[in-house]
Amino acid sequence: MGLPDSASEPDWRRAGTLLGTALFVAVVFLFVSSAVPQVVGADESFVVLSDSMSPAIGAGSMVYVNDVPADRIGTDDVITYRSTAVDSRVTHRVIEVVERDGQRRFRTQGDANEEPDPDLVAANQVVGRVAFHIPLIGYGVSFAGTTAGTVLLVVVPALVLLVTELRDLLLSREPDEGGESG
Repeated sequence: MGLPDSASEPDWRRAGTLLGTALFVAVVFLFVSSAVPQVVGADESFVVLSDSMSPAIGAGSMVYVNDVPADRIGTDDVITYRSTAVDSRVTHRVIEVVERDGQRRFRTQGDANEEPDPDLVAANQVVGRVAFHIPLIGYGVSFAGTTAGTVLLVVVPALVLLVTELRDLLLSREPDEGGESG
């Protein structure tokens, strides 16, 4: 009986490290893409706060929006616009394109809403057309913007790094137990 062949046994520590690193890179990429949407080819990004576009786009999704001219927006496009009624950004589907007073306007409606939005959306209110969305990531982005999120995602890791570095520094200064050998 010989020793176990270590090459045939899985190296769980290495697999865990690789998985952890991949997960970390993916999370960092998602946060970077929300802060700098240009890295994924979008002009802006927004967190969806309601389920008005469910099931297509649920609350907590991050939508990535591209600036497009009003004449390139048509029926069934999902757009994000500045709402004058609630002083915020709204992401809804265009259900009708209306020409009024020589201006292009859009009648919008959330997929989950029974009625269209009360006001037509003017071309100058349109932020852009939704290129794609990532479900649920908006919850993390919203949390990161809170005080608790800043503490958990910035302060705590910084303190852990500081403590580990100080510990390593102190351990490296301790003399060897066996004395010096030459």
